[in-house]
Amino acid sequence: MGTFGFFPMLATVLIDGTGLALLGAGLGAGLVTMGAAKGIGHLAGAAVEGQARQPEAGGRIFTSMIIAAALIEGFTFFALVVCMQIGGKLEAALKLASAAAGH
Repeated sequence: MGTFGFFPMLATVLIDGTGLALLGAGLGAGLVTMGAAKGIGHLAGAAVEGQARQPEAGGRIFTSMIIAAALIEGFTFFALVVCMQIGGKLEAALKLASAAAGH
């Protein structure tokens, strides 16, 4: 297979509606993961600031922060599983296109 032999095969897979859907879902899962990381960082910063302003409420603030972070992490792990499943489906589609093209 030449240097450019892969690109027509990739274009055939991605131009199909299924390929674009898989690509969009994979990008979406990646964006969810980055958003969750930013959210947990903001949550932790706000909790530390709250504890600095009102130290006697530190225990309640910490408990609320841990519960919220756990919920965000659970959703993030779900997004990562979705992303891995999509990657497997895209790889299978590429193998199928390669077999159809005779490579």
